[in-house]
Amino acid sequence: MTMEEVASEQNLEEAFWEVASNKGAPGPDRQSIAEVQEHLDELVPELHRQLLDGSYRPGDIRRVWIPKAGGGQRGLGIPNVVDRLVQQAVLRVLSPNYEPTFHVSSHGFRPGRSCHTAIAEAKGYVEEGFDWLVDLDLEKFFDRVHHQRLLARLEQKIDDRRLLDLIRRMLKAKVVMPDGVVVSNEEGTPQGGPLSPLLSNIVLDELDRELEQRGHRFVRYADDCNIYVRSERSGQRVMASIVSFIERRLRLKVNRKKSAVSRPEKRHFVGFSLRRKPLDGTVEVLLSERSKGRLADKVRELTPRNWGQSLRDCIAGINAYLLGWMGFFCVCSQAGLRTLHDTDAHIRRRLRALVLAHWKRRRHIVRQLIRHGVRPHTAWHNVYKGRRSLWALSHCPAVDHALDRAWFAGHGLVSLEQQWVVHNATHVTAPVQLTLALG
Repeated sequence: MTMEEVASEQNLEEAFWEVASNKGAPGPDRQSIAEVQEHLDELVPELHRQLLDGSYRPGDIRRVWIPKAGGGQRGLGIPNVVDRLVQQAVLRVLSPNYEPTFHVSSHGFRPGRSCHTAIAEAKGYVEEGFDWLVDLDLEKFFDRVHHQRLLARLEQKIDDRRLLDLIRRMLKAKVVMPDGVVVSNEEGTPQGGPLSPLLSNIVLDELDRELEQRGHRFVRYADDCNIYVRSERSGQRVMASIVSFIERRLRLKVNRKKSAVSRPEKRHFVGFSLRRKPLDGTVEVLLSERSKGRLADKVRELTPRNWGQSLRDCIAGINAYLLGWMGFFCVCSQAGLRTLHDTDAHIRRRLRALVLAHWKRRRHIVRQLIRHGVRPHTAWHNVYKGRRSLWALSHCPAVDHALDRAWFAGHGLVSLEQQWVVHNATHVTAPVQLTLALG
């Protein structure tokens, strides 16, 4: 791993196109990917020269705050496009040397691995009888990586001092806050740059090796780590020991409020929870409670009561989300079908309420229901019985009959339940990843 490899013009050009494919936002200099591309022929030779003679200096990093699904905010660091190009060039040289050395139980930000392979390995441990887990939550991990420890780890494999100095300057790049204030960066590998995931795995590989040396069964996805044990008492002992190692040796901080020793069905790991069936002892992959809540929140967001566009546009937005959602959560076991069935029914009810709002006056609602096959007496009785809101009317027998499942299917609405059946019947994703041979 040398600076000559990083600075080669072919490597820099290929790195740019990889950065461009991610379609990221501009950094503090406000240069877009398209603007950098216009001058790529002049930029690449200049970067080649600067990297080799040591005159290249990374620019500042733009701090952006995004909401976290569980509450609070997560900070992203967005480098300039040119700096992302250089980071990608470094990544292209480092990754082939580090990737094969990472532990088999590490699944985050790695080629050929995903949340699906992580939950598959976790499922295997529970099937073996490891029915308790130590759920470790590293507090603000990406913001608290110790630079000197990370660089010391890199020095074990990288002999080229110029490359180490380049990575050091990247880590020390100043951060431009949303209010314009520029602050120094003494620790952390800000999320948002191409190199950050690899550096995080290099840091946490030390944790993986420690767990392996102690003989623990564990699964790690980025900074989420679950250790599987046979008893609660054993879990408490492991928790105390590993927390001490993380905080004293790695100089990171464990969030004790979010970390716990618990049963797998009570914890959220990469969107899922695991439950052992009491009758036959098989292990089911289910949606975690947090994932259910996120799905419900997104459905409400996509079907607001004051929707002012056409029903077709609303369904198009819902379908785009549901298809992507199912592409990830299709690995759920059949026991999760009830949740999908209930979600489908809730979506249809919310859409019925939107349709009723578009029909506006109750007299017009009655006429539309009759046009959709409802008997006149039933339509008048259901709509004018009491002073019910549109939400209440959306689940009355007349409206359920007129705007039934077939009606929405005719308008193109995706069904999560049916999509799950299609995914699992054709063995496109779930069975392959749930039976993936690890190691």
